[in-house]
Amino acid sequence: MEGKKSIFDNPLLSTKVKSANAKIFPEGVIGYFIGPTLALLANSILSGYFNRYMTDILNITAWAQEFFNWLPVISVIFVILGNIVVGRLMDRSRTKAGKARPLLLISIPLAVLALIVLFIVSPYANESSDAGQQILLLSMIAIGYNLWFAIAYPFYYTPHAGLVNLSTRNSKDRSLLATISNATTLAAMGLSTMILPFFLNLLFVPQLDEAGNKVVIDGIEQIDMVASFNHWKIFVIALMVITAVGVLIEYFFTRERVTEESFASGVVEQKKVTPISKQAKVCFKDKFWWIIIIFFFLYQLGGMLKNVSQLYFCSAMFPIDGVYSTANGGTFHGTLSIIGAIPTAAGMVIAWPLSNKIGKGKAILFGAILSAIGGAIGFIAPDNFVLVCVSFCIKALGSTPAMYLSLALLADVLDHQEAMHGFRTDGFTMTIYGAIMAGMTGIATGVLNITLSGSGYTSETITSEAIRTAMTWVFIGGETLCYLVIAIIFIFMGVEKFSKLDHKAITIDQKAKAEAEGVEYVDPAERLKREEEEAEAASEEARKAELKSRCEKKGLNYEEEEAKYQQIVAEKKAAADAKKKAAEEKKAAAEKLAQEKYDALSDSEKAAIEAKKKAKAEKLEKEEARTLEEFNALRTKYEKPTL
Repeated sequence: MEGKKSIFDNPLLSTKVKSANAKIFPEGVIGYFIGPTLALLANSILSGYFNRYMTDILNITAWAQEFFNWLPVISVIFVILGNIVVGRLMDRSRTKAGKARPLLLISIPLAVLALIVLFIVSPYANESSDAGQQILLLSMIAIGYNLWFAIAYPFYYTPHAGLVNLSTRNSKDRSLLATISNATTLAAMGLSTMILPFFLNLLFVPQLDEAGNKVVIDGIEQIDMVASFNHWKIFVIALMVITAVGVLIEYFFTRERVTEESFASGVVEQKKVTPISKQAKVCFKDKFWWIIIIFFFLYQLGGMLKNVSQLYFCSAMFPIDGVYSTANGGTFHGTLSIIGAIPTAAGMVIAWPLSNKIGKGKAILFGAILSAIGGAIGFIAPDNFVLVCVSFCIKALGSTPAMYLSLALLADVLDHQEAMHGFRTDGFTMTIYGAIMAGMTGIATGVLNITLSGSGYTSETITSEAIRTAMTWVFIGGETLCYLVIAIIFIFMGVEKFSKLDHKAITIDQKAKAEAEGVEYVDPAERLKREEEEAEAASEEARKAELKSRCEKKGLNYEEEEAKYQQIVAEKKAAADAKKKAAEEKKAAAEKLAQEKYDALSDSEKAAIEAKKKAKAEKLEKEEARTLEEFNALRTKYEKPTL
């Protein structure tokens, strides 16, 4: 049953993705990578540099230390409330655009407003300003900070994070989109940590003396605070444009196939939204849900502690020609990020096939162990840049399964809940998830700020032994401890063994619901296949009409131009068929060679191989039987028919 007519019923706001199945292009590349990368860039920059903006440009630790310490921590309350509101809005959304995608558009004006308040209209003040000016600045910062992290960002990130779960029920396609989606965080962070650090002298402008030379006091380069404050205003205007463009791209090149089932499959979705209390009750009793939520908490906490402290760590540890500064620290910060991105990028290629071989949960478990080992190496000599790079790379490689596979694993958990209880908990779960991902910036920043204040940080004391020790523990130690705990809890993550049974049960439940309501049930896969065929047919007719129009304008022969096009299509098909045939022949040759080797074995060797195969098959059969028994026991417990 369709929801009320809305602006999203307008064809101009319909998705540009018409394929039944999730594909790398355009959905993966444009909708899940390019768009989100641009949309996430502003938050990556705010998370990584706004704290430094306050300490080095506003010198806030000298005149508003308590505000500096507690603003991010107290704001977490509003961040959580904001995510709860957005989660409920997403739960109640019933449009043809989906339940998540419409909220993306709402995030655009909110993001622009937050950045305007935070940077454009805020006055400049420091320790020498009058009290009124200081209070006005702090008020604007508090309002703008919460507008961004508690309102604008949740309106973007919560639906953005939910898109993978709503994109398709195909586990492999969903894992692919999850990998790409998680790569956007890396890409956005990469732009802010690998490129921007080399240009920090444009945002943290060096103070010059009358002769035009940089002012250096006790080996620390001084900053022109007013000039830097004004440069940030210009920079933020560019961020507004980039954010808006990114969100629009993501909106138009994504699709919620799971949500669409309620409109086109014949299954009528619940008329009333599942109460948040009912969703919460299911989640709180689900051990797999607790494991994945604790994972996200630790993963985000460790990552954010590393990100918010990296520039402080590099500025305190690594000078250039004996001079310590934000810009010089930025050079090491950028270099470290570039080096660390290499194993992370390589891991993106490895994570997908690794998860197919051993499972997503085990891949994350082994990766967490590797990251903990890498972190321990960094403590050997934290002032040795080469050793820190080695530690950073090992941690980055180990973190790749967690980075790329976790959302797909969360989707498996949600599917399992739907199979057990007959409804999904996307609203409550993504509210908690969004609160963690958005709120952890505030918690990590609060930890950093309290540590900085406790260590006596000012722009003149960045090289003190207390600061160096504190930043080592925050930058290296925080993430290392988090991965150690992740490795322990993931020993108990086993939701993937139910995936096939979950999907089968969901289909049975949907069919029963359709029959109960007297409507025809259409299998989602079949419906999507029909839609894709219809979309391809419409696209072909549109292409022919466009070609006819072009031929008429340019005086070309339509039949000849159509024949050229069909020839190109035929050549591409022939090349694809030849490639497929070559692959099949290669596979057949390999199988023939394997058979010949087997035939050459002695009877006793063959018997041993067959015995191993039989034992393996029997073991697999017993495991599948135990899984089915456990699954049916759960279905019975929740008053659902067994399989």
